[in-house]
Amino acid sequence: MVTAWERARRALATRVCMRFPSRHAAVEDVPRALDAVEEPFPVAEPEEEEEQQQQGEREKSLGAASPAPASARRSSRSGSRSPAKICAICLGTMRSGHGQALFTAECSHKFHFHCISSNVQHGNKICPICRALWKELPFQGPVIADAAHGAARVNPSAWPQTGMLSANPLDGLPVFRTPESAVFDDDEQINLQSETALGGGHDGDENETPASLEIMTYTEFPAVQESVARENFAILIHLKAPHAPASSMGTRAPLDLVTVLDVSGSMAGSKLGLLKRAMTFVIQNLRPSDRLSVVAFSSSAWRLFPLRKMTAFGQVQSLQAVNSLVANGGTNIAEGLWKAARVMEDRQARNPVSSIIILSDGVDTHTLPLPNPPRNGAPPDYGRLVPRSILPGSGHHVPIHAFGFGLDHDSRAMHAVAEMSSGTFSFIDDVGSIQDAFAQCIGGLLSVVAQETRLSVECADEGVLVTSIKSGGYASGVDGDGRGGFVDIGRLYADEEKDFLVTIRVPAARGDTELIRASCAYRDAVTANTVRVGGDLVTVPRPAGPVTAAMCLQVEREWHRVHATEDMAAAQAAAEEHDYARAASILESRRLALESRASLSSDRQTQALAAELWEMQERVLNYQRYQESGRAYMLSGLSSHSFQRATARGDSTELAGLVHTYQTPSMVDMLHRSQALLPEVVVALNRSPTIAPSRNPPLPVVQRGVRRPFRLSKSFTGRSS
Repeated sequence: MVTAWERARRALATRVCMRFPSRHAAVEDVPRALDAVEEPFPVAEPEEEEEQQQQGEREKSLGAASPAPASARRSSRSGSRSPAKICAICLGTMRSGHGQALFTAECSHKFHFHCISSNVQHGNKICPICRALWKELPFQGPVIADAAHGAARVNPSAWPQTGMLSANPLDGLPVFRTPESAVFDDDEQINLQSETALGGGHDGDENETPASLEIMTYTEFPAVQESVARENFAILIHLKAPHAPASSMGTRAPLDLVTVLDVSGSMAGSKLGLLKRAMTFVIQNLRPSDRLSVVAFSSSAWRLFPLRKMTAFGQVQSLQAVNSLVANGGTNIAEGLWKAARVMEDRQARNPVSSIIILSDGVDTHTLPLPNPPRNGAPPDYGRLVPRSILPGSGHHVPIHAFGFGLDHDSRAMHAVAEMSSGTFSFIDDVGSIQDAFAQCIGGLLSVVAQETRLSVECADEGVLVTSIKSGGYASGVDGDGRGGFVDIGRLYADEEKDFLVTIRVPAARGDTELIRASCAYRDAVTANTVRVGGDLVTVPRPAGPVTAAMCLQVEREWHRVHATEDMAAAQAAAEEHDYARAASILESRRLALESRASLSSDRQTQALAAELWEMQERVLNYQRYQESGRAYMLSGLSSHSFQRATARGDSTELAGLVHTYQTPSMVDMLHRSQALLPEVVVALNRSPTIAPSRNPPLPVVQRGVRRPFRLSKSFTGRSS
């Protein structure tokens, strides 16, 4: 009989195996930690084990009188046939004479010919096993998708959702990937002029004047008594972006998109499956003029493929790469964003619109200090997560739209990442809502009509001075002499609306007083031409008697939205200090103030704001509710109202719901496409939220969950009167 120690020794020598999930040939990054790995661990076959057991019995019968040489023992342990029978790239078996084309490299290692050809085609000219630099390369022809040769015919969507399946100390080694380039300048080339035309098929008159941005202004009151000086007279400036092309195939600006996907161990199972389905939706809705790159991260990050045009072939390759993802490891958000930033920085060509989307369900355990937050009470330095090279003012600004998934993600980190880059933060608390959240975001990114938009305000009459500009999350400023100001808005989606309150000093005067003139300058996203739009001169009559007119409805509604946003921030700050009663009281007071305004009682947009305040109040009642979903819901709401842009939170992506503010027609259209494709399993998941449902707000408005005929939703700041 073989002793227990002998059995253990043989197990360590012959049965230690590491199962690496096969990667698509375009996965291009390799961790530097693998440089020291000389060759993969062999997998012992059953007949080998039998032979080795018999050999062990013979050795035992001979005793210690004639020990075998060390080299012979090493040869016996490693198994003589295993390395030659396994392709180190696809992990499929290699058998000569079975219709397989094999390639033997100059370093004597053997691979499937189509595997190594694909490897070389993507710039990898070193041996995946011994890291030797090759001088003689296989034919670098096109890679056939369904090659008849090679035994590793694997359907990526059928790969297991587990990582390395072994119980040995080497489990910490990352999955083998082919080497990454020093510079990510291998993006697929584009011709901007032809690509813009490709993006649309616009057949209109070449001399047709495109629609331009609209500027409307509303004064707080229709008149000001001539003997009265007003220090903070409010003027609402309302902007509406140009319309989207009438046809779904109309000309639009092509997009460069990098998605950064969390594939840590916590994403295993239905989470990863639904993420792949959401990415499938994104890929299928991109045009050949758009380019996509995917970065995945767990304990480390790697690029699945470079920026690739979404032609039919590009879509198939991208889907295969995404479907090959498996979940395991930790969460390294910083490295994932760093890789995405490199893709954007190093690209040789640039589409007019660029953006990064990141989704994570966990907390960065590699970059941020632990515990989170630090014990001294200071918040973590979330700036360490975002490369400065893509932040505003860097010359390569790329907005990051962050999606926090589930109840365990770091909503403060994801919100900070989005805020620093002028992106948005969405909270996905329902497992089946990933696709809808992505659809809403993509609907905006695929409809960008204006970039580098700046609103300028100039005072007219002497004595009129700008005192403040309520711009939310957008950068703004007032001239030193008070005679003007600006708001940097940046990117505008088609039909998107923005409101800004400007307060001015109005001196006492007779006759009409000329107050301000607003103007806008932006770069057309399709033509790259600079467009300047001037607004009308704002004047106010100065009657001799008192003015008794009510406040303008549009101005009053915007004041309430501004104050509600400020109260959301104050309530969130109180909750961070564990004063949940005070946080709930702040939100309730603002909600009651909205409900008490008779002039706004039938205004749907005000009702939506009141319903959102109620939902926040329910999620901040105690520590458990706030930690589970309250913080993420409030931060997503703050992101939405600060930038006046739609984000996903709660049921905001349900078109029949009430809280779906700032949605544009393009977003609504994309949501309809998404919800028409949702399978029954996702619908069932949506009926089982990960948090306890809150009570419905006591408002005489649309009931949640009741489907209505399709109606394009106006943005929260839209003017219905």
